Amino acid sequence: MPPSLLFREDCRGRQLLAGGADHSRAQPALSQQIVELEASLGVPLLQRSARGVRPTVVGEKLYEEASSILRKLENLPGLVRSSVGDVEGLVGLGMPASLSTTLVGPFIAQCRAKYPKITLKFIDGDSEFLREEVGKSRLDLALAFEDEFFPVVLGQPLFRQNHYLISSRHSAHATAGPTISLKDVAKIPLVLPGPLNARRIVIDRTLAEAGLSLNLAAEAVTVASELSAVRSGAASTILNLGDMSGFSLNDFAEPALIKPTFYLTCCVIWSNEFLLTLAAESAKSLLIDFLKAHIHATKRPGAVWLA
Repeated sequence: MPPSLLFREDCRGRQLLAGGADHSRAQPALSQQIVELEASLGVPLLQRSARGVRPTVVGEKLYEEASSILRKLENLPGLVRSSVGDVEGLVGLGMPASLSTTLVGPFIAQCRAKYPKITLKFIDGDSEFLREEVGKSRLDLALAFEDEFFPVVLGQPLFRQNHYLISSRHSAHATAGPTISLKDVAKIPLVLPGPLNARRIVIDRTLAEAGLSLNLAAEAVTVASELSAVRSGAASTILNLGDMSGFSLNDFAEPALIKPTFYLTCCVIWSNEFLLTLAAESAKSLLIDFLKAHIHATKRPGAVWLA
């Protein structure tokens, strides 16, 4: 394997393995190859310290480019075989937790039924992370909730999703009815994602436009952390999700639609730099049809189909 691709393998997952002691391959030989690669390029690829090693800015760029090359190499067998037979190949697909908990299983079943030679590789994460992974060609496709659209990816809007207050079943803030006013929401301690998150941005803007202030109890990096705080009764949260059936129903009160309503748009996104493989294009078309049927069949609360 070329040294640049070996370097990529050592940086997989953004955690450099080259400094580790627990390796199956020959560490000194691999380290020497990376040193030779740095010498040939004339720039350092690693920051070395007593605490370990990590890629430099240039090293990160090399990692991204090598990742793209390796993805193309991995897709070559399926691309060739798809041209003369059934569609096949590996398709990386990302979903936020508010969708993956209920959609991953049924979509795998439908994809296996229609395209038995397509292998799906799922990644969970928030929309910002998934957009970055698609932009860097680490994912073929992703479903992401957007407040605005970004030029680093291509996208097709699928449905709008309203927001709901999510509280513990035993919380004093659990509502008795199916709706709650924005004014009342502003009085409730909330745990929310950080200020750069699309959901947080639209929440902050909606409250500000109504002349209200956010009662922020804590910030959380993941939806799992938000829901952990909600379970404890320490705070409530606001999710673009009106059905908690993908989580433990015993832990949460019935979601309350916040009025006046505000929404994010769920889009399927893909790279604007690389053409989708036949397998990824097929999975994208199937995913859109699957989502449309799922939303209509389940009457997903707060969702309005656009595509």
